[in-house]
Amino acid sequence: MSWFVAILGLAFLVLIHEAGHFFTARALGMRPRRFYIGFPPAVAKFNRGGIEYGIGAIPLGGYVKIPGMHRPAPSDVDAHLGRAVHEAPELTGSVEQMKRRLERGEYTEGVELAALEVSVRGVALSPAARRSAERGLSELRDGLGGDAYWRAGTWRRVAVIFAGPGTNLLFAIALLAVVFAFGVRVATLSVNEVQPGSPGDLAGLRAGDRIVGVDGQQVGEFNEVYDAVQAADGRPVTLAVDRDGRTQTIHVTPTRYLDQNWAVGFRPGVRSERYSPGEAISLAFGRTWEVTKAIGHGFARLVTQEGRRDISSPVGITRVSSQAVEADFRVYLQLLAFISLSLALLNLLPLLPLDGGHIAFSIVEGVRRRAVGREVYERVSIIGIALVLMLFFIGLSNDLGGRGPG
Repeated sequence: MSWFVAILGLAFLVLIHEAGHFFTARALGMRPRRFYIGFPPAVAKFNRGGIEYGIGAIPLGGYVKIPGMHRPAPSDVDAHLGRAVHEAPELTGSVEQMKRRLERGEYTEGVELAALEVSVRGVALSPAARRSAERGLSELRDGLGGDAYWRAGTWRRVAVIFAGPGTNLLFAIALLAVVFAFGVRVATLSVNEVQPGSPGDLAGLRAGDRIVGVDGQQVGEFNEVYDAVQAADGRPVTLAVDRDGRTQTIHVTPTRYLDQNWAVGFRPGVRSERYSPGEAISLAFGRTWEVTKAIGHGFARLVTQEGRRDISSPVGITRVSSQAVEADFRVYLQLLAFISLSLALLNLLPLLPLDGGHIAFSIVEGVRRRAVGREVYERVSIIGIALVLMLFFIGLSNDLGGRGPG
């Protein structure tokens, strides 16, 4: 059951991300053609109002098909109608006329498109060639239509693309505010349990101790202890603990936990804290900013081996989410908020085909007052896709090898 809840939560994050693109596009005069959770092939779909809604078999995200993401180019005609021309040479004239029109920058439907459609319908083609030709004609109609994405002004295009990660960001803040308002589990300075054989156990740390200082510095929150242990980077630390009303000094050398964070080997006590709506919202914004900085630091560390160890794929994220569901549903909701925030920030990286790449290119085109060449888009997209796939497979390797979160 916990796995089902975890998967459902991730699917919901994808849903609201794509819904942000979808509804913003509609509000700004662009009529999306498809709304999918997952990627093709479709396992379920239906049409309503001229829009195809579906669930894809590949659960690695989702997409909204907005007409005319790029200006139609002669190469698009060749890609979709080349096979049809090979099988029916009599289409050559209509196809070449359409290509010349696009080369001249005449981006209206016009008689050429209508003539090409009539010509294609009037020739005998193999099923594969006809499917490709029909798909190409549909893409041309969308790309030349008045609601095409590329026809919109710079800031309308940026708004449509930013709406996806923006929705994830707002959801993360709202969910954290709800968690803080209804009660959040906070780690305390009390030692609830010491793991047998751990550095803390060997150094003499006991259940019931209360940590009051680290390396001579007084502490008031558990996070201060955690940060000090991580900052020591494996070097010995000195813990000052209150035991039965007397202060004891414990020297302990942290060890790696699951090849990731440094750990002493104890479980802290927890308490539940509830906040007023105003406090909850303020804390939600503060926590969002803290996590954003941590994620940004994580992106910067990707060039290091340790940073790459922290990458996780949907497999690892689902596993951790499942464990959080089993442990405490409030912990799971916090984790879901952090995943939503991570999804927003990842998508805002200026790499095609991520949202941040589309935003960057829209701004560049707005400043230059002319379109970036299709070849540039394609080359940059190849680099971006390669990087995204590389991160995915590193994360998958970490998860399957047991070095990712879990």
